[in-house]
Amino acid sequence: MNTYKSAGVDKEEGYKTVDKIKKAVSETHNSNVLNNLGSFGAFYEIAGYKNPVLVSGTDGVGTKLKVALDTKNYDSIGIDCFAMCANDIVCHGAKPLFFLDYVACGKLDADVAAEIVLGMVNACKDNECALIGGETAEMPGMYQPGDYDVAGFCVGIVEKDQIIDGSKIKAGDKIIALPSSGFHSNGFSLVRKIFPDFNEEFEGKPLYETLLIPTKLYYQSIKKIMNELPIHGIAHITGGGLYENVPRIIQDGLCATIDEKTIKVPSVMLELEKRGGVTREEMHGTFNMGVGMVVVVDAQHEAKVLQLIEEAYTIGEITEGSEKINLKF
Repeated sequence: MNTYKSAGVDKEEGYKTVDKIKKAVSETHNSNVLNNLGSFGAFYEIAGYKNPVLVSGTDGVGTKLKVALDTKNYDSIGIDCFAMCANDIVCHGAKPLFFLDYVACGKLDADVAAEIVLGMVNACKDNECALIGGETAEMPGMYQPGDYDVAGFCVGIVEKDQIIDGSKIKAGDKIIALPSSGFHSNGFSLVRKIFPDFNEEFEGKPLYETLLIPTKLYYQSIKKIMNELPIHGIAHITGGGLYENVPRIIQDGLCATIDEKTIKVPSVMLELEKRGGVTREEMHGTFNMGVGMVVVVDAQHEAKVLQLIEEAYTIGEITEGSEKINLKF
C-alpha cells in the first residue's frame, strides 16, 4: 500500500524537528508575539511608534551551504541566514522585529534541521528579534538525501522621520568600515573553486572552520552609534563587494572615495587571491574584503564612532563626482 512515507516524506521526522526547536524558539518571543508556534499565521503586535514604517528583507545562504553539508557542520548556517536578512534592514535604521525561515531538503533529518534553526534562534536573540514561524519542506526528487536549502525573511521597523536612505550624505562626510568576520555568505562558488579541499589545514586548523565563520551581525553596533549621533548612510557589503553596494546609498553628483590600502583584508582572502591568481579588482567585485558594513557620518562625528565601535576604522570620505565610488589603489 502506498503512503506518504513510502513516497519519501516522513511526517514524524517533521514533528521531531518541531519538538527539538519549540522551547528555544519560544525564548525569542516577547509580549508583541500574540500566538505560539504551530498556528497557520504568526501575529506580531506593533506598539510604541508614532509613524512606523516596516522594512523587510529576504535572503539565503547560497553555496556556502555546500561547505556546511560536506563537512557536516550545521550550527553556523542559521546565523548566516538570519544575518543576511537582518543586516540589510539595519541599513535603513530599522530594528529587527521578527523573522521567518524556510528549510527545504530531500530527506529530513530532525537533528540537522534543528541545528540549523537553533542557529537562527541564537542570532535572533542577539538582535532582540522574535523567530515567529517557518516552514520545513521535505521534497524527495527535487533535492537529494543530505541536501538542504535555507532561506529567511526578516521584518523590522523604523519611525518614518528616522529612515536612513543616504539622502543626507554630503561631500566631506567620512566613510567608516565595520569589519567582516570573513567571507560571510557571498562568493562561495569562487571560494569552492579555489579551495576544493575544505579539510586542508589553514593557519593550524581545518580550512572549513575559517570558511564557516558565520556572517557578522551588525544591529547592536549600529544601534550603539544611532543612540549617540545621526548616521547619513549605511551599506551592507554583500555580493559585488564595495563596488556594487556602496553606490546604492550615494546620491547623484557625489562619490565615495575609498583608499584601498587602508582596508584590512583577512588572511584567507589574501590566500585565495594568491592561489587563484585573482586580480585585486575582481576580489573587490566579489567579496567584502574584510569590510562587512560601511557607515557614513558627518566628519565631526568620525572620532565618536571610532570610540564607540572599537574595531571600526576610516577608509575614505565623500567627495564630489559622478562615478559614485572611486576605489583608489
